[in-house]
Amino acid sequence: MSSNNSLGGIPIVIQPATASTRLHWQRRALQIATIAIAVLVPLSGLFRIDPIAGAFVILDRQVWWSDFFLVFGFWLVMASSLVVLYSTVGTAFCGWSCPQNSLSEWANYLTQKLLGKRAEVSLTGEKMKIGVNKNKWLNWFLLGLSFFAAALFFGLIPLLYFYSPEIVWSFITFQDNEQLASSLHYIYFIFVLIIFIDIAFIRHFWCRFMCIYKVWQHGFKTKQTLHIDYDNTRAASCEKCNYCVTSCFLELDPRKTELYDTCINCGECVIACDQLQAKKGQQGLLRFKVGERLASKKNLFKARLSSLSSRVHWTLPFGAIGVAMFVWGVVSYEYHHLAVYRADTLQGAQITDYRIAVSNKRYGAAELAIEVEGLPDNQYRLSSETARFEGVGRLDLVLEISQTMPAGLHSFLVHARAPDGWKQSFRVQHFVSKSTAG
Repeated sequence: MSSNNSLGGIPIVIQPATASTRLHWQRRALQIATIAIAVLVPLSGLFRIDPIAGAFVILDRQVWWSDFFLVFGFWLVMASSLVVLYSTVGTAFCGWSCPQNSLSEWANYLTQKLLGKRAEVSLTGEKMKIGVNKNKWLNWFLLGLSFFAAALFFGLIPLLYFYSPEIVWSFITFQDNEQLASSLHYIYFIFVLIIFIDIAFIRHFWCRFMCIYKVWQHGFKTKQTLHIDYDNTRAASCEKCNYCVTSCFLELDPRKTELYDTCINCGECVIACDQLQAKKGQQGLLRFKVGERLASKKNLFKARLSSLSSRVHWTLPFGAIGVAMFVWGVVSYEYHHLAVYRADTLQGAQITDYRIAVSNKRYGAAELAIEVEGLPDNQYRLSSETARFEGVGRLDLVLEISQTMPAGLHSFLVHARAPDGWKQSFRVQHFVSKSTAG
């Protein structure tokens, strides 16, 4: 029998993707999705901040601080959700979603690919070990160019949260736009510089020693929070093995995780251990675990259920209140706003004049009809009976009260109406003393 026939008789088995491999790509997918969402949120108009009006913008509608139920309800829901999230999965956000960590991992990968597997950036004093065959100016140029291009792109994301996509596009294409701040180019340059320095030099040093947000998450961590669990009954299987430690980009020993450490639950150590032990036909010694660190497998489900219940029972009422307030805020939200003030501060205006402030909170054209009820037609004059808006903004109309009004207290209403049926009224108490009466 020929050697070819012998080899042809060997069955070929396609090994399915292991759970650890799926875990790795699930994390990568979530990291990419997080960055994509960060870009799509302002592009879609779902949320941004109007720096001129000092207001939040949701779906092309301004949300003022005076929209109390909408604003406070939203933050109450978010706070309750984050408390449950942090106390349940700990710092998993850092390992699975944080853009800073995602960029740092990408920078590490690109550095090792162009300069060698041991070319790691460290601010702790350890010198980079560049591969002999990769220490070329072209590799350095490609690495620097890649970092600079990434900084240029990610530096635009903060701008999208303060300016509409059309304005940002005019900024990118160097078109004149009166809505652009004159200092925006300097602000963008600072963003690009910070991101470039972070990618090129700081990287995971920020996660290990400087991130305040991770410290904040640690404040909600308990013994039941998600953590890396080590099967010390099989310690002999990993004797003289340091693969899980070398796979940790935060330089931790995942076999010795404590309640408060710098672990971000990324799971790379779990993946590394599973892959190594799979070559021996065994399971890995590391895994994710929720519940008491010393809880037995028999009581594991009960421990997880009890842990989740202890977090939800006191945050659920606050979350429910927040949802109710937010829903009421959405239902009661008004696209326009009307207010009437005494015009005493207007230069050259008489003390009997009033300022009618009409605002449009939608980024679209609007037209409002202004009416006065309760005053004789010959006793007042409106500067305009119509308030027209090309977009979001505020208009001030002047209401002049005749000086021939009789002495006493005069009550009247100022109405603002929109074609879609919206109506708002403002009551004014106008007092005329005997000394000023005509």
